[in-house]
Amino acid sequence: MTAARTLGINGLGRIGKLNLWYQLDRDDFDAFVVNVGRDIGMSLEAAAQYIDKDSTYGPLHRYLGGHRARRDIAIVDEAGGLMRVHGKEVRVLRKARDPRDIPWREHGVGVVVDATGRFVDPVAAADSPGGSLRGHLEAGARVVVQSSPFKSKQKDVGTPPDAATLIYGINHHTFEPGRHRLLSAASCTTTALAHMMRPLMDRNLTRNMLTAGMSTVHAATNSQPLLDAVPKAGAKDLRRNRSALDNIIITSTNAARALEQVMPEIRRIGFMADSVRIPTSTVSLVILNVTFQTEMTADGRPSIDREAINAIYREAAEGEARGLVRYSEEQNVSADLVGDDAAVVIEAAETHARTGFIEVAVPAEAIPVAPASGMSAMPAAGGAFGKMVHIPVTHVKIFGWYDNELGSYSQRLGELTGYVARSL
Repeated sequence: MTAARTLGINGLGRIGKLNLWYQLDRDDFDAFVVNVGRDIGMSLEAAAQYIDKDSTYGPLHRYLGGHRARRDIAIVDEAGGLMRVHGKEVRVLRKARDPRDIPWREHGVGVVVDATGRFVDPVAAADSPGGSLRGHLEAGARVVVQSSPFKSKQKDVGTPPDAATLIYGINHHTFEPGRHRLLSAASCTTTALAHMMRPLMDRNLTRNMLTAGMSTVHAATNSQPLLDAVPKAGAKDLRRNRSALDNIIITSTNAARALEQVMPEIRRIGFMADSVRIPTSTVSLVILNVTFQTEMTADGRPSIDREAINAIYREAAEGEARGLVRYSEEQNVSADLVGDDAAVVIEAAETHARTGFIEVAVPAEAIPVAPASGMSAMPAAGGAFGKMVHIPVTHVKIFGWYDNELGSYSQRLGELTGYVARSL
């Protein structure tokens, strides 16, 4: 196989496996080399069963072919880790843990998806103790796509020129073959958030935001223990060691910081973000809060209201963001979105908007003879300021569902990986 047609995947956790599922259903790659770095069960059949079955999404063959499909996995070479999965070769490597020791070059791998969550520093050298992303390059990969945000231990060092954060449908087209060798596909939450923000940022009516913030009500992940556990040395957030089965857990997210990497215009807003983990297996919810300075219409209504916001998302879903943003006026619950392949599903029935006025005291000479549309001027009580300007402000709340594992995130990761491979 040529390097462009053989995909390497390092790590076979939730995202590693589901990324393989996605690619088995596409034509960008003919063969796959999956590095686990250790033995799995008693034989290669254990790996085959793990790949085929999933407690959240059901069996692989049903995902690929519907309810009439049947399992199509055969062990070809036990010692060599080779199996044939629904017509494509999948080789499982079970020895190397350090990326630079994985034989990508030997197996003709050009693009590697690192889904371990361990190697996140784009600055770390290939020979860093414990391994690094650049080790994949030394081992023969041409491009590495990381399934999480970059995070460097060197705080005073920016992103290297050969690295970039890309989200499919937002800025994936900025990939430069020959220059970019380390890519971050951001996170599941950042992906959904970016696709919620893009339609707003692309329209004159909503581009000029005053403030923005989001909370994600997020399904549990494998980083959480099922039962309470002893915190590791240096642990700061003790809530992350509490049972994922029994608790609603307030925690942090770097979604806002990562969003700035793909949408630099966000930096002027002062975006805030937080996360609340809940005991479900997948599908999460972004609650986006945005405040706008609003123009008032001739009949005294705000130009930004619930109908205007929903119209923006409906237009985006039918136009430039077709297949990425889905607009829904149904009353959904999280289970309805399991496996949904949109980057985000706007729950339009729950869009809310409220307009109020803030009073700003300004010097009299700064007030135009005729106040701007939507503003009213009135005498101040005295002092250095001559006028009180009443400015209409609209606060908007928008809800967006996303399948944080297979549907929203693994789909975008897979689309990005395919795009990169075709560009080489």
